[in-house]
Amino acid sequence: MALALVLAAGAAAADEVVIAALGDSLTQGYGLPQEQGLVPTLEAWLEARGHDVRLVNAGVSGDTTAGGLSRVGWTLTDEVDGMIVALGGNDLLRGIAPEVARENLTGILEAAEGAGVEVLLAGLEAPGNYGPDYKRDFEAIYSDLAERFGALLYPDMLAALRQAQDAGATLPELMQPDGIHPNAQGVARIVAAMGPQVEALIGRIEGGAGG
Repeated sequence: MALALVLAAGAAAADEVVIAALGDSLTQGYGLPQEQGLVPTLEAWLEARGHDVRLVNAGVSGDTTAGGLSRVGWTLTDEVDGMIVALGGNDLLRGIAPEVARENLTGILEAAEGAGVEVLLAGLEAPGNYGPDYKRDFEAIYSDLAERFGALLYPDMLAALRQAQDAGATLPELMQPDGIHPNAQGVARIVAAMGPQVEALIGRIEGGAGG
């Protein structure tokens, strides 16, 4: 009986999907109680929809694509089946050249490919203050790399917040006082919009394509 229980527990653990979320302060959950951050909220959303999933919070506040590249190797542990890559916001804030961000994200996706890990790449809409060429070139990074590496794509991580504003929501309803990071309500909107693509990532993993 004891052996049967051990084997059953091992089988249950083997069925669990482990996804690392590699990102910056949005992923890390800056300014929020731990349970209200993006990763715990997304994990709870997925579990409520019947998924046996564990999300690993690999978000670091202030991180750029270069920072993500520097730590992707130790993020991709043997237990990781999939990875959400949500980087680029701090590159935009610092005006980092699109070609530099592209090279860094390419390195991250190469590492995931080498590890046999499925990826969901979360893009961003670039502001227009750096000019139309910068905006075009930066936004193209995500769709180009998703196609090149066969990754899933969520084109704009913050689209749900813009859509909420268009529908009449105010900034205090969605954002923390700094006007940069979403509050719990804003995070919930991001999760609800992005969640189906994360489910598609889980489907790929469970279909045997992941590592």
